[in-house]
Amino acid sequence: MNKRDKETENIKTTMKIRGMHCASCAVVIEKNLNKLPSTKASVNYANEKAVVEHSAEINETDIIKTIRDSGYDIYQPQDQTTHTGRTTIAKEMTAEEVERQRDLKNLRFKVIIGAILSIGIMVLGYINLIPSIPQIPMKTQNILMLLLALPVQFWVGGVFIHGFIKGLKHRNANMDTLIAIGTLTAFIFSTIVVFAEEIGIKLPDVGTYFDVSAVVITLVLLGKYFEARAKGRANSAIKKLAGLAPKTARVIRNGTESDISINDVAVGDEIVVRPGEKIPVDGVIITGSSSIDESMVTGESIPADKGRGDKVYGATINKSGSFTFKAEKVGQDTLLAQIIKMVEEAQGSKAPIQRLADVISGYFVPIVISIAIATFVAWYVFAGITIALIAGVAVIVIACPCALGLATPTAIIVGMGKGAENGILIKDAESLERFQKINAVLLDKTGTITKGKPEVVNVYNISNLSENNFLKLSAATEKRSEHPLGQAVVKESEKRKIELPDPKNFKSISGQGVKAEIEGKLVIKGNEKLMEKEKIKLPKDLLKKAEVFAKEGKTPIFTAIDGEAAGIIAIADMVKNDSKEAIKRFENAFIDVYMVTGDNRYTAEAIAKMAGISSGKVFAKVAPEDKEEKVRQLQNEGLSVAMVGDGINDAPALAAADIGVAMGTGTDIAMETGQITVMNGSLNTTYSAWKLSRNTMKTIRQNLFWAFGYNVVLIPIAAGILYPFTGFILNPIIAGGVMAFSSVTVVTNSLRLKRQRI
Repeated sequence: MNKRDKETENIKTTMKIRGMHCASCAVVIEKNLNKLPSTKASVNYANEKAVVEHSAEINETDIIKTIRDSGYDIYQPQDQTTHTGRTTIAKEMTAEEVERQRDLKNLRFKVIIGAILSIGIMVLGYINLIPSIPQIPMKTQNILMLLLALPVQFWVGGVFIHGFIKGLKHRNANMDTLIAIGTLTAFIFSTIVVFAEEIGIKLPDVGTYFDVSAVVITLVLLGKYFEARAKGRANSAIKKLAGLAPKTARVIRNGTESDISINDVAVGDEIVVRPGEKIPVDGVIITGSSSIDESMVTGESIPADKGRGDKVYGATINKSGSFTFKAEKVGQDTLLAQIIKMVEEAQGSKAPIQRLADVISGYFVPIVISIAIATFVAWYVFAGITIALIAGVAVIVIACPCALGLATPTAIIVGMGKGAENGILIKDAESLERFQKINAVLLDKTGTITKGKPEVVNVYNISNLSENNFLKLSAATEKRSEHPLGQAVVKESEKRKIELPDPKNFKSISGQGVKAEIEGKLVIKGNEKLMEKEKIKLPKDLLKKAEVFAKEGKTPIFTAIDGEAAGIIAIADMVKNDSKEAIKRFENAFIDVYMVTGDNRYTAEAIAKMAGISSGKVFAKVAPEDKEEKVRQLQNEGLSVAMVGDGINDAPALAAADIGVAMGTGTDIAMETGQITVMNGSLNTTYSAWKLSRNTMKTIRQNLFWAFGYNVVLIPIAAGILYPFTGFILNPIIAGGVMAFSSVTVVTNSLRLKRQRI
């Protein structure tokens, strides 16, 4: 699957790689891919994915050849296209899942056979110690163990030998190299012991180590099995999202309704959605209304009310009511497809903290083999062949490059997936890492702190009309106006179920207000400047009330009827219900919160007070193009700044900030603008995104501490550092068991992120 990068005109190709067994494999493939001309590749061991940015002169065939020349393969997806040529997400996921399940089933079968044969070898090794059972001659005992160990070594453990041979051929060293060398050393040495007399080799009195080779192989494969299952759970967010897509749509064509495959829906089709059904694609409602569960987009459990002209998104659920909508985006263009693509790319990206682990992984296996050889030689000189063999093999099998390779990407995968499930889209791992470092948040007022939808909050009537009649005349004047403030008055009348007469001689005065004839009365509605122009005398009490409203962050709109002042309608863009709580949560986390707005100082400070922001942290009367300057100002004061805005007119400020957070409702612009998109536009969710960033980075640090600590502490113990002082030498079987589950520990720790509250 590939797409063009709009900024660089490069092509981005994603490949699912088969056969990687550790982080060293990923390093080798990445190194070889980066040797291609004009190519930048990133290979992720945790999700087995290579993301390659390349010029048009490099094609998919070149990339696949490089991967195969490195000794690995790619997952071959089944037919992913329909006759319309569009990619089907569900099919792609199913195809890959089929191969993965087959691999997992084969792995489980080998583990079971390996376990049965290994138990047989262990029983044979200790059977002569049981007094009541007839003794088996040592020679017979060893031959039986050899026969049981053969299939374990070369069939159950064949994957390691095959990987080792491929590594030699391509001059690569990875985990397969370590396991193959360690187990083959034990197996070949034991085989020589069994047949030493027959082939004329005189050996000191030493035992066989068939149990070491068989049990180590079985334990490592068991660890790989659990690791594969755990990695599958880490990727569950993508599977869950892909599984949301409905299979059919009820389309009206030529006046007839019929159910068709989702893949056959075309832009412009009219689609009927009944209660309880999933919406098949993205579009706009043309008839009807309903309440729609959009939790898969926004993370919000409360259904959203939708009517004519409102956008709907594929895979969301129609809770009540029926409606018809026109399809606008289908196939890979739907919001669900874009979210899946964005999350997959983000999960495959690398955080800066991963660089050290990648560097170490590249040199890890050769270093371990060198330590093992040095260990064997040293103990052979000072303690003989038995201790030398045990220590040398233990060093090889206990070393774990997998834990290093999984430490960062598994946490990134789980963190990104948890974000997507909660309506938080993060562009890449670097953004996730940077977000937790911020110490200042700059909030745009409109649509971020406030709802972005003006509404009537006060009706101050000084006329001799009833309040509803006063509102009726005022709202009717605005019936043909498209101004947001005017529409707020019309909506208030609709709430009160007031029928509005049609205005006559309607006239809009730009920047001042409107006037019209309503039921024979001349109604003028607007600001103080319009009242002066129309020679309307405003009483002092009315002007004082207007000033009070302004100080409260409201916009006072004067209304005059037949040349006389009649009252004020106060309109405000109200603070969102959760803004104050979210701002307090940021402050409690020692993150300073600032507000930027184009409003005057009165209104700005009134809104800031309602939201819980101190007046000293308010930037008022700032034009959209000047918001970037305020970001720079805070950065110059030594602050790491997250800019939070609507993702459209705040684009320069979002780009200038250390982290740009776009408040969106699933728009393409919002997803393209900020490094992080909060789909439901909630500040509480923005705080959750920061907390997710912090939790993910904490998990990565824990994983890296475990991975480094495990190898730094246990490799010297396996090498026998304690033997001269305590007589303790680590059994390779125990070493293999510990190694097998070290990577499982890292993945399991990453999976804890799923349960952490944000």
